[in-house]
Amino acid sequence: MSRRAFIRWMLGLLVMIGAALAGLIKLLQQSVDRQTVGGAQASGDVVLPKTERVTNPDPVAGNPAAPLFSFMILSDLHVSPDDPNTVRHLKQALDDMKQFESPVEALVLTGDVTDYGRERDYKELKKTLSAYKLPPVYANMGNHDYYDIWIDRKGAFNKETMPNGKTDWQSRERFQKFFGLSKPYHDAWEKGYHLILLSQEAYVQEKPEVSEGAWYSDEQLDWLKERLASHKDGKPVFIMTHQPLPPAGQDGGSHQLIPAKKFRELLKPYKNVFVFCGHRHQDFQGTVEHYAKESFHYFHNSSVGRVLNRNYQNAAKEKAQGLYVQVYRDKVTLRGRAFESGTWLKEADWTVKLI
Repeated sequence: MSRRAFIRWMLGLLVMIGAALAGLIKLLQQSVDRQTVGGAQASGDVVLPKTERVTNPDPVAGNPAAPLFSFMILSDLHVSPDDPNTVRHLKQALDDMKQFESPVEALVLTGDVTDYGRERDYKELKKTLSAYKLPPVYANMGNHDYYDIWIDRKGAFNKETMPNGKTDWQSRERFQKFFGLSKPYHDAWEKGYHLILLSQEAYVQEKPEVSEGAWYSDEQLDWLKERLASHKDGKPVFIMTHQPLPPAGQDGGSHQLIPAKKFRELLKPYKNVFVFCGHRHQDFQGTVEHYAKESFHYFHNSSVGRVLNRNYQNAAKEKAQGLYVQVYRDKVTLRGRAFESGTWLKEADWTVKLI
């Protein structure tokens, strides 16, 4: 081989090696992009887009009166490609949060994140969330996130053929893969504050007797007891449910938390416990009381996807509401937000002194 031919051969080899390296880098990047927030492989499933922690300097260092932790609670999104209004309202909420004078350092979704828990619902949710730079996102399951069992092969809601060849397990798996979880209930610490998210663990395909209630297993409640044990110092703890509690003394049923008596007992030894639920969709304006004081502070959120009136009608279809929580050294403030107008709601404005 002549010197000139050898040089041409070497140049060709270098070009081939460069192309191979470029292809390898692309494959590696695709592999990284398929990871879930929790680090598990997505394996083709729809998963939550990556989120970022807000890296603000310590607010107290320059201003002792500044909030230590601020987060937004969005309930009952009911995202579905079949109801564009739910997607529009979620976008309104996310757009509005960008305009806040204070940061949103965590975004908490308290159940019914989708309308039916179908793959296509989660794809729509991912499409919407992916368009925004978000803080850490946490979620629990609502009853609607199990509703895929009601959908038949033609895509219609069909009680006669339920469960339509589907299972509650599949709904749980879909939710868990999207949010990078190993179980539907979980917890997290943000800015030194504890967020605990409880989830109903079965629906009517597995436990017909629970109907639309949120059944919590002994395992989940034992897990909650262990998590609460770290709060003997009185530091605020924030617990998320979806279905509300029944009146005191009752154990719960359809559309309620089950078993409510044990849940209440677990919270009694601790001060500065805040519990939040959704499910009822009740408008912050002109409906029911949204705050009740028991041994803990109990708040009923409104809805992003469909705000309802006292008669459980979505009469004001333009409305989308959420709850903004800010933690200070000596208090917690909670304010209802009207996302469609970008205004605070005077009917939903509470300050709770810490003890």
